[in-house]
Amino acid sequence: MFEKSRHIRFWVLSVLACAVLLTTACKGGYSFTGASIPPNAKTISVAAFPNYATTVNPQLSQKLTDDLRNLYASQTSLNVVNGDADLEVSGEITAYTTRAAALSSSDEVSMNRLTITIKVKFVNNCDPDANFEQSFTRYRDYNAQLNFSSVESSLVSEIVSELCDDIFNKSVVNW
Repeated sequence: MFEKSRHIRFWVLSVLACAVLLTTACKGGYSFTGASIPPNAKTISVAAFPNYATTVNPQLSQKLTDDLRNLYASQTSLNVVNGDADLEVSGEITAYTTRAAALSSSDEVSMNRLTITIKVKFVNNCDPDANFEQSFTRYRDYNAQLNFSSVESSLVSEIVSELCDDIFNKSVVNW
């Protein structure tokens, strides 16, 4: 009987030890969104993205900045702040172009392509090895028969969403 209680106590303590190790090993380093953030990082700042593209969409800078801030706020435990932070995202819009993307059998333009390129600088003040500067480009094709102004807003929303995902994944998802 004494031997059986010692055996049970050993297994209970082993399970508790494993649970404690797993809990402390993952603390602050992983979230269910896949974000891998240094445990000492508590804040992130996302500076406004000025628009230096030749063609300027007046809403693009604000939309990109707001959507990126909202993504970090909703998908991480980081507090989004203005100014100095543990993690800092800044950048600029470098291109906003529409061009022919496909021709029909009669050599007429059948599809156009909206392309947006942004240059991003990410500074990780907790882990400088994670810093990067990189350009990201995304595009959407649309029917050339459509008036661009009638589809521009939805195209921009889709592209900005993908660009934000790209920045988020590069900055805090280490897969």
